[in-house]
Amino acid sequence: MKRKLSKRRKLKKAIASLMLLQMLCLSVAPAAVMGAGATTNKSATTTTTANTAAAPAASGVAQAVMPAAPELAVNSAILLEPTTGQILYSMNSDEALPPASMTKMMTEYIVADMVKKGKLGWDTKVTVKENAEKQIGSRVFLAEGEQYTVKELYIAMAVGSANDATVALAEFVAGSEQNFVKMMNDEAKRMGLPTAYFANSTGLSIADMPQGYLPESNKETVMSAMDAAILAKYIVEDHPDFSQFTTIQSYKFRQRDKDPIVNYNWMLPANASITNFKKFAYPGLDGMKTGHTSAAGQCFTGTAVRNGVRLISVVMGADTEAHRFTETAKLLDYGFNNFELKKVGQAKSKLTQAETIKVKKGKQTSVSIVTDQDVNFVLLKGADANNVSIKVNLTNEELTAPVKSGAKVGTATYSYKVQGSSQPIEKTVNLVTAQEVEKAGWFKLLMRAIGDFFRDLFNSIKNLF
Repeated sequence: MKRKLSKRRKLKKAIASLMLLQMLCLSVAPAAVMGAGATTNKSATTTTTANTAAAPAASGVAQAVMPAAPELAVNSAILLEPTTGQILYSMNSDEALPPASMTKMMTEYIVADMVKKGKLGWDTKVTVKENAEKQIGSRVFLAEGEQYTVKELYIAMAVGSANDATVALAEFVAGSEQNFVKMMNDEAKRMGLPTAYFANSTGLSIADMPQGYLPESNKETVMSAMDAAILAKYIVEDHPDFSQFTTIQSYKFRQRDKDPIVNYNWMLPANASITNFKKFAYPGLDGMKTGHTSAAGQCFTGTAVRNGVRLISVVMGADTEAHRFTETAKLLDYGFNNFELKKVGQAKSKLTQAETIKVKKGKQTSVSIVTDQDVNFVLLKGADANNVSIKVNLTNEELTAPVKSGAKVGTATYSYKVQGSSQPIEKTVNLVTAQEVEKAGWFKLLMRAIGDFFRDLFNSIKNLF
């Protein structure tokens, strides 16, 4: 028996010796193999997914329960946190309804955008035309041929909801109001407002527009509460100086005017000292736009900031002017009292299930990958912000040098499910390379290939014993 074992050992050693000799004789082979491999390029995309939790509790289910939502006496309403886009309250928010003068938010956005891009100046003079002069409803009684600055007309529009000032700006920007309306509808598509359709720049019913300036279609202006909130979100994010106009309490349009324009927004904090309005004054509220027609009822898009968190609310179809503000206050109180903004993911963080990705032909054989931005969620106060699940999706198994720093290699989707809510809160961010990887020289690649060859060969020999 011992002799048989001895013979087997000798045989294995002989085989190993022969393999080692063959390896030494063919040590130039890796260079040829490497050269052939250099022309190969994988075109297939590989997807890698994984689930993890930012804390030991991997269920991703929060212990806090959604509070009772307020009951509102309106036709439609929504409450939105703009930086995350999270909806905190929704009631018929996708229903397309007449928005009345909330339409002017789109006019305000376009004009402010043109000023921002240098196509207009706040001091640019605008000559009033017939269409503006003939407007009815809220107005500053412009006369054809008069001239005012863009800023003067903008304030009249934002503060006093002046239809004539709005049309004067629209015609100045686009040549005619209907040309401007096309710009409004194009912007609505760009912003992703599926229900929004504009027939004019003011929000007036078509029947109230001057003859000779009617649109070709008889389709009235409509917009859902959701679309109004998203439009306000664009204003807040793209034109953060909006409040320099929307918080003006009163404005004397002309020196000869007996009375100034009074802001229709009763919720401005400055109204806390006004007897008739002080009960509506809301701390931190700095916008956005009221609206009223017989078809729309009383509407209001509001926005307020507390403790560094901004919320946007929309109510449509309130029965009285006062109720559009009391219902807005209920919405904002619901948001500020029950929710807070929490950071659940840090920019430039490594994720445990995908810390690196392989790199071929590089000075390094792998590169670290990190998230490209912070992840914030609006969560119930007291909720565990660590109960977040993360799903990683890599678009390739490896990269080919040279690799730039910040190159996108996949995505990470953060998900948080609140008990009592049917849909989880989710946000997807990019996974990017943390640094660059330069292409390795031919000698380094040769040595690496030889090393890989020897390593594989010795592993094969080791497995024989």
